[in-house]
Amino acid sequence: MPLHVIITAMKSHPDSLRRFLFEHAPIRGERVHLDTSWRSVLKRHDYPPLLRQMMGELTAAAVLLAATLKLDGSLLLQIQGTGQIKLLVVECSGNLKLRATAKWEGLLQGSLSELFGDGRFVITLVQKDGKPAYQGIVELEGESVAEILQNYLSRSEQLETRLWLAADENSASGMLLQKLPDQAESDADAWSRFTQLADTLRPDELMQLPTEALLHRLFHEEDVRLFEEQPVSFHCTCTRDNVAQMLQMFGIEEVEAILTERQTIEVHCEFCNHRYEFDKVDAAQIFSVTAAVATSEIRH
Repeated sequence: MPLHVIITAMKSHPDSLRRFLFEHAPIRGERVHLDTSWRSVLKRHDYPPLLRQMMGELTAAAVLLAATLKLDGSLLLQIQGTGQIKLLVVECSGNLKLRATAKWEGLLQGSLSELFGDGRFVITLVQKDGKPAYQGIVELEGESVAEILQNYLSRSEQLETRLWLAADENSASGMLLQKLPDQAESDADAWSRFTQLADTLRPDELMQLPTEALLHRLFHEEDVRLFEEQPVSFHCTCTRDNVAQMLQMFGIEEVEAILTERQTIEVHCEFCNHRYEFDKVDAAQIFSVTAAVATSEIRH
């Protein structure tokens, strides 16, 4: 049967996520392609090629999983290590705005397990409106970002999920297949067949083929419903006000001590590379506002 595409006329976005559904099997999927947003991440720091590839794959995975979870908040994926790579972190919001950063040392060589050493994988769901966050932590298992994520998902009683990821200095892409629960299976072999077909996908095809062509390449004998794209973009949530609130948490005595020694306080955002600078006048304003709010609360 031909590939069945259902879309509405709309402007095409270079960075987007497309959902799709198999009409006669309880399986859904997503494909993400990142172009401008991925290069926005890379231009903030000079990442080594090996780290760049891992970051791109984790970034594509974060978008796929955030879209799957339909968050009212954000998803953070972190790989923490004791080897040359100390930290790899990606954040993606429910409306598919992303940012990413990493910490490393030296020239990176070796396998993933060698680069991270005694590492662990951390997934955090941050919800809005003060709702409690969820966090899961497991040891690193796998020799690729996709393997690490799939091992985590298989242990966390999530729906059966497979990921295919690829990245280079220009783009990052990924595809997800997920088996839906509690549905009668008219095709018992569908999951095995579809994942085997997806395993034939080459990294260059994953990064370069349009979604329609990619699905036709893999599933041209199936009936697939393809939905309209959702735009993805780079966005850092850091602001001067947020940094000021952080300084308030240190307390006026510690902030004044730092200013006496250094004249200014510089705070550097690891995600977007933006620098915020505060001098004694700025600090006085920060804590005068805090004192005013505290006085108002006491009066009430």
